Amino acid sequence: MISEPLNPARSTSGEHVRTISLSGSWDRVGLATVLILAGALNFYGLNREGYGNTYYASAVRSMMQNWHNFFFNSFDPGGFVTIDKPPLGFWLQVVSVKIFGFNGVALMLPQAIAGVLSVALLYYLVRRVFGAAAGLLAALALAITPISVVASRNNIIDGTLVFTVLLGAWAVTRAVETGKLRWLLLCALFVGLGFNIKMLEAFLVVPACGLMYLLGARIGWGRRIAYLLVAGVALLAVSFSWVTAVDLTPAGQRPFVDSTTTNSELDLAIGYNGLQRLTGRAAPGGGNRTGGNRGGATAGPPGGFTAGETGAAGPLRLLNTQLGGQIGWLLPLAVIGFFAAAVQSRRRWPLDDRQLSLVLWGMWLLTMGVFFSVAGFFHTYYLVMMGPAIAALAGIGLVSLWTAYRSSRWGWWLLPASMLAVAAVQAHLLADYSSWARWLTPLIVGLCAVAALGLVIAHFRPQLGVRWAIPAVLLGVIGLLSAPAAWAETSVANSSSGLIPSAGPSASGGGPGGGVFRRGRGGFPFNRADFRPRNGFRPPAGFAAGSFRGARGFGGGDATANSGLLSYLEKHQGRAKFLVATSNAGTAESYILSTGKPVMAMGGFLGNDPILNASKVASLVKHGAVRYFLLPSAVDSGGAGAEIPGIVRTGGFGGGRFGSNSGVTTWVQQHCTVVPSSQYSSTTSRAAGAGSGGFGGAEALYSCGSGA
Repeated sequence: MISEPLNPARSTSGEHVRTISLSGSWDRVGLATVLILAGALNFYGLNREGYGNTYYASAVRSMMQNWHNFFFNSFDPGGFVTIDKPPLGFWLQVVSVKIFGFNGVALMLPQAIAGVLSVALLYYLVRRVFGAAAGLLAALALAITPISVVASRNNIIDGTLVFTVLLGAWAVTRAVETGKLRWLLLCALFVGLGFNIKMLEAFLVVPACGLMYLLGARIGWGRRIAYLLVAGVALLAVSFSWVTAVDLTPAGQRPFVDSTTTNSELDLAIGYNGLQRLTGRAAPGGGNRTGGNRGGATAGPPGGFTAGETGAAGPLRLLNTQLGGQIGWLLPLAVIGFFAAAVQSRRRWPLDDRQLSLVLWGMWLLTMGVFFSVAGFFHTYYLVMMGPAIAALAGIGLVSLWTAYRSSRWGWWLLPASMLAVAAVQAHLLADYSSWARWLTPLIVGLCAVAALGLVIAHFRPQLGVRWAIPAVLLGVIGLLSAPAAWAETSVANSSSGLIPSAGPSASGGGPGGGVFRRGRGGFPFNRADFRPRNGFRPPAGFAAGSFRGARGFGGGDATANSGLLSYLEKHQGRAKFLVATSNAGTAESYILSTGKPVMAMGGFLGNDPILNASKVASLVKHGAVRYFLLPSAVDSGGAGAEIPGIVRTGGFGGGRFGSNSGVTTWVQQHCTVVPSSQYSSTTSRAAGAGSGGFGGAEALYSCGSGA
């Protein structure tokens, strides 16, 4: 149980700093409870999430078929084009589906496990320096961080990245304590593996790890700098090993690298998955992300593709309507906690363990906070990378504030004041969720107000002591954790998977619907019932309603192919390598998931990649590699598009003009024959959306040659 007097936490200086101590077996019981909670949130109802992100699910199905697809991270079984990320996280999914079969649970299992392990590892990292109470609070905060829960319940690989970089943080702490190079090299290895999960996003932890080692390693300054240089070389070698191997492979012997114009993994790493995330100025395939259409051809998503998802850049972006509910609930407490813990540490050199831990988590939070506040192009689930730092500093901060309350004549008021301040911020975040705010805001404010009042009374009535103060603190902690816990529970209770998952209910006021492109949920940034854009977001031209609702194309959870069309293609494929060719991955993925057969996404993910031109398509047809093309019909070509009342035109972006070359569609329309829809569309399949695809509007099936 919680005991008094308060025991000292570990400090290299030997200074006895009073903190909360958990006696006997309560430490282990508390950890087991938190891990059970994390497991429940990560694993419960995974079978309801479908395939999650069907773009990546298609790639895993393709990669499990042969070593060529596996190594090169192929989107399609035919090895035509890659996906837009490196392979390590998906290799783990391939292993999982090889063991448990190809299904949604197997796809998400590695991320769910990584999420629980991250909670355990964060507990260890905080506990060893600040004590068991701080470790348990940090672990609990991470376990219920809404976006962390969502990432653990999806086949996106950001949760796996978090666990990998936390291993890097563990290794660098050992390097600081021992001064040995091998631990620093192990840190470089883990971060390098993280690069092979999500590319430059992994490098966001490098400033924190590097600064901690530079300021704290138990060796001379010369050796510190030399070791950091060696570790930097090792980091680059591990990070770019797979990238180099792919780029050194002749282009004709591997898939085209998606989301590039140069067919280069290095370009993908530095460009689309690197600097372009910060600047937000370029779209996959080289289009201008902020410039919209040029010369009548749609080069990529129009300006602000993720603006409605992330909100405008600025210092308060992480507390806005779009992002606050994902990661912002405990952010003020983390900032307050950092300064509270820093003030309690005496200025000394060399830095002790507590100060070095604050350097690690403080720089982690600062680096990522700055990046996500100014970045022009990222998705909500990327914020999972901030989770460990916010959770660690929240746990450390609560214990530090308690210490100040118990031992400082001038700082006793910080704990009750901080609880009220954080509760006020949470009430502000809840203001956009009317039905939730009606009961959750009074709960949070009420609990924190009662806790603050109890702490004030206990301070001025010393005879009450900790018997009054500790229950008050626990009441306040329950209040501060109520909102993130509610957001996490809502995400579990209601399917949160999809192309771009996010946590919690819809900011439009009522029921569930936080994530974009979800199966069975309204989803951000669209209201569920009427598909109206909200929060100022406008979908790019070419997105059809079915794409957002998950019935077809880039949907969430399930990928449903047109059964009549699928049957027709399988019957008439002949000896052609590819079952069908489509303009983008959104149309192709449902057929890959349904059959496991090669389906060609001629323009890559969004239809923008300059992979083919008319002459190459003619050659493919001539040599019998592909016979059928599922493309916008002639009436919908040329970027004009068919009108979907009240929504958007469906030409252009992945539609009539995919990529920067409309000649491919034109060639097919001029040299091939339209297959009458009556030959493959039944009444049922037409009702299910036959003839419309991922990012396009009306589509037609074209037959080119015999395929024999």
